[in-house]
Amino acid sequence: MELNLKNPLVFFDLETTGIDIVNDRIVEISYLKVHPNGKEESKTYLVNPTIPIPAKSTAIHGIKDEDIKDAPTFTEVGKTILKEIEGCDLAGYNSNKFDIPLLAEEFLRAGIDVDLKKRKFIDVQVIYHKKEQRTLSAAFKFYCNKELTDAHSAHADTMATYEILKAQLDKYKDLKNDIEELAKYSSHNNNVDFAGRIIIDEKGVERFNFGKYKGKSVEEIFEKDPGYYGWMINNDFPLYTKKVLTNIKLRGAFGNNKSEQK
Repeated sequence: MELNLKNPLVFFDLETTGIDIVNDRIVEISYLKVHPNGKEESKTYLVNPTIPIPAKSTAIHGIKDEDIKDAPTFTEVGKTILKEIEGCDLAGYNSNKFDIPLLAEEFLRAGIDVDLKKRKFIDVQVIYHKKEQRTLSAAFKFYCNKELTDAHSAHADTMATYEILKAQLDKYKDLKNDIEELAKYSSHNNNVDFAGRIIIDEKGVERFNFGKYKGKSVEEIFEKDPGYYGWMINNDFPLYTKKVLTNIKLRGAFGNNKSEQK
């Protein structure tokens, strides 16, 4: 089944130095842009992470330090990537939990201001796990009856993800061929930040989703325990999470000022 698109949809995959979205870096990014008229275009970039690639990561994706020593850094290539995905929705495999949060971190580290929250996200892994509970290679075999012979190559994983989503739409008649509906189905919860540290409830209230204040209103905690904001800002949380927290804190501060003026 071909995708019913209103906006271009970018399938993408990252190969990285590791799985820590705060401290690890991108070494390869590959994307396939599918246009509403069916046109497809793909690109792959090697990226110099500016930090050594651990041997255990090289063992997975095959990219060594010498492979990327002459590649551009994300700071150098980030604006180009942003321009190429401008106005597009995003799709990937385990992308909601890993690829999108890490991509957002790289943009922020590079000083590139982008609000990815304006996009719709489809995570093919979430659909797959809700329906079948398997891995990418098994998903490719299950849905497309093909062997994923070059797994952990960003390009191969990206192309496989695209084929899997189309096959999922063919197999599951209750899945609507609509990007907004697929994005909703792909979502585990209503994250405010990509790492899921902050969620929003049915009333539109941002709440902590971890730690001693789990379930509590972020604004209320910042009023009762002002030091908690500083603790999070000064500790090892994702940059995007800190950005969200700062926006909430500033919103509360300005709201209080307005109330006092009245």
